[in-house]
Amino acid sequence: MLISCVAYQEGRKLADIPVEDISEYVSHKDCFVWVALFEPTPGELDEMAQEFSLHPLAVEDARTGHQRPKIEEYGDSLFAVLHTVERDQKTAEPSIGEVDVFVGPNYILSVRHRTRIGFAAVRTRAEHEPELLRHGAGFVFYALIDNVVDRYFPVLDDLETRLEGAEEQLFTSTSSAKKIENLYALKRELMTLKHMVSPLMEGVGKLYGGRVPQLCVGTQEYFRDVYDHLARINNSIDSIRDTLATAIQVNLGMINLSETEVTKKLAAWAAIIAIPTLIAGIYGMNFKNMPEYEWAFGYPIALGVMLGFDLVLYFWFKKIRWL
Repeated sequence: MLISCVAYQEGRKLADIPVEDISEYVSHKDCFVWVALFEPTPGELDEMAQEFSLHPLAVEDARTGHQRPKIEEYGDSLFAVLHTVERDQKTAEPSIGEVDVFVGPNYILSVRHRTRIGFAAVRTRAEHEPELLRHGAGFVFYALIDNVVDRYFPVLDDLETRLEGAEEQLFTSTSSAKKIENLYALKRELMTLKHMVSPLMEGVGKLYGGRVPQLCVGTQEYFRDVYDHLARINNSIDSIRDTLATAIQVNLGMINLSETEVTKKLAAWAAIIAIPTLIAGIYGMNFKNMPEYEWAFGYPIALGVMLGFDLVLYFWFKKIRWL
């Protein structure tokens, strides 16, 4: 559906305009139109494509959705795919959204898919900075990307907090399988964020260095700032990933250590049981001429020998920490 359709001139808002008047305002060099859509129907998207003369390949990407984050150049216009991540209110699971942005010399169109949080704050911020809004659609494009990137920081902070909690649980009695499950859940979310950030870094890097698109001329320093934020997030992701890998290895090592301790205890008890079994087995063979069979105190002596050997073994295993 249509969220807003506003015309601007010289950095100031002119008016909310109907969709059918877009092409008229776009034809004025000192004006630009900013339109926001949420989960548009094919008909609404086709109408915008006609009003703004959007490239059909970009329109097809926006209609299909589920695109990889990217920034593409089509003549004097740009098309960007941005991914957002939000927590599902019911399940608390991460929900991945998509924002498709069409940018031209005097228009910008944002199309949101599967994301609850819109860009009303971006519009408010831009309208309160008319000296920056005079840069036109290029500045609005920066403001949208900057807002999406800023949403990654709380997600990253949450992952770091959860990782710290998982590290504290490594040496507790919690189930090892549950610990590994939690660590791998963190790893999946981290890699999802990585797949959002890395391609976007590549795209944003082209907006401030080298052959900068004409739309972004005059706003390169703003896109460089976004790139710095993305680089910082990317470095943090790599650091967390290394820590996660270490935590998983430590947990697997703890499992092996636990299994070794169990094996030691089983071996110790097996040795303690083996001595009485050996003696009882020898004297249970029922041969007629076996020595000591006629001893009056043979039975208590045999029990005493069994107990003596077992006590020696028990205290020795205790000393070497096998029991």
